[in-house]
Amino acid sequence: MRLFDRYIARQILVGTLYAIMVLSLVLVMGNLFKEVRPLLVEQNAPPAVVFRFILNVVPYSLMFTIPWGFLCAVLLVFGRLSNDNEVTAFRVAGISLMRLALPVFVIAIALSGICMWINVNVVPLAKASLTEMLIEQVKRNPRSLLNPGLVQSRFKNQKVFVEKREGDSLRGFHLYQVSNGENGEPVRSEAYVHAGKVSLVVDEDKKQLRLKLLDTFIETKEKDGTSEFAFAQEAEPWLFDFGSIQNNRVRSSAMTNTEIRRYLAENPDLESNKRIKFGTEITKRYTFSLACLSFACVAVPLGMNSRRKDTSSGLILSLLIGMLYFLLTMMAEDFDSDAAATVGLWAPNVLCGLLGLYLFRRARFK
Repeated sequence: MRLFDRYIARQILVGTLYAIMVLSLVLVMGNLFKEVRPLLVEQNAPPAVVFRFILNVVPYSLMFTIPWGFLCAVLLVFGRLSNDNEVTAFRVAGISLMRLALPVFVIAIALSGICMWINVNVVPLAKASLTEMLIEQVKRNPRSLLNPGLVQSRFKNQKVFVEKREGDSLRGFHLYQVSNGENGEPVRSEAYVHAGKVSLVVDEDKKQLRLKLLDTFIETKEKDGTSEFAFAQEAEPWLFDFGSIQNNRVRSSAMTNTEIRRYLAENPDLESNKRIKFGTEITKRYTFSLACLSFACVAVPLGMNSRRKDTSSGLILSLLIGMLYFLLTMMAEDFDSDAAATVGLWAPNVLCGLLGLYLFRRARFK
């Protein structure tokens, strides 16, 4: 490795690490502030749980911060090199622009490998661990199952909504009994229960929530579509078994590639849109991992151009390209066919590559 290779590579690596730390801190703190009140105040979670929450969020944030940090570093480094006429000096010495950018592409390939490892192996496990952590915390503080203002769907075939809590009493209690289809999603409502006031008792031994309903209205629906209504001043204790709560929702983002393939093989009758979504998740992990390499193609010439004109147009254009890259990737997840989703996921990388070739060609003659 020549001296100028080490010179450029060192600046790119330092700038990338600094940008990753800053961007990751912003994303992690944003997620933490969103969840810290439910964890600390409503569920009385110990600091160890909050620390575990942060550890699980960090890998997910790295999916975005590594490419963005690398993009910012390349823009800043080559913008400064161009502004100080160092790029001109290198080219006068007989070093082509592609040769000058070689350290950038080497680092981009290395970062893409790290991103692929994180996206394929680390992120799914972190998301699954985060879900299990929240379920464990609910079991530790079962009263959080009936927090006011939130629709709770952790109970099998039941959805619960509470308007207000007063100590161990609830005001405005709503319960919907639903029947589920073959894929576990609600199909139709079978019963509705409303209580003006509910007294709440936690039975730790039996792992149950005991609810005594007052001023109760009950509506049940028969198979023929007719409804029956009942009113009661006081209803028998309603039991919720919180000891058997588990995550019944199958999410592709919380599954490894092997688990996704096994799930698809074991469920041949899965709806086509869900099958496409699960297959798309695997493709997205690979295409998303190449963001660093794609950004390297456009960041070098645009970084030089932004300083050469002494304007921020190149930087703004690069940020727009980065935003468009992630936006196109997310939009491709909603396509209704495997072919369209695959093309949509690979399109941002291909477009960045083609745009990079065009920009490098223009930069050679400047």
